[in-house]
Amino acid sequence: MKKFAFFLSAVALLSACKNTTNEGDSETSASSDSTAVEASTEAIENHYYGDTINEDDAVDVSQLLAMMNGNDSIDVKLSGTVNSSCQKKGCWMKMDMGDGKELRVSFRDYSFFVPKNLNGEHAVVQGTAYVDTLDIDFLKHLAEDAGKTEEEIAQITEPEISVNFTANGVIIKS
Repeated sequence: MKKFAFFLSAVALLSACKNTTNEGDSETSASSDSTAVEASTEAIENHYYGDTINEDDAVDVSQLLAMMNGNDSIDVKLSGTVNSSCQKKGCWMKMDMGDGKELRVSFRDYSFFVPKNLNGEHAVVQGTAYVDTLDIDFLKHLAEDAGKTEEEIAQITEPEISVNFTANGVIIKS
């Protein structure tokens, strides 16, 4: 049942990500219920997306796999470096898990976005980590959003089982 729910979530994200309407710059796009709030502390500026969260008790993203320890999902707050984000709308981002692994982070109910060109910023995300199978069409869609070439997209020929994350709230430090 959980896999079916995750499949429906992936389908919803896929169809929503292909939306071609102009909703404004993704750096300031947010749901009507939760607007992006900016707070400044000394030299580091925090940008909040989705639910307002704090950094308390955040665990380094490299610890996620050990924390899951056989569970197919857990609620957790993670902290780490962002490697990239969706180039079209900011509808997902990838965080560095170490050892060449990345965690794909999407946003609850497609209700908020992050900046489109994240690379190297520190982030804190709060939500649910889960294991899911991503089908070939969805993987190709993600590759297209990431700006991959047609040749790179054509090389995607098998589904991928991976750990993903749905965030309720995000802090980006810049």
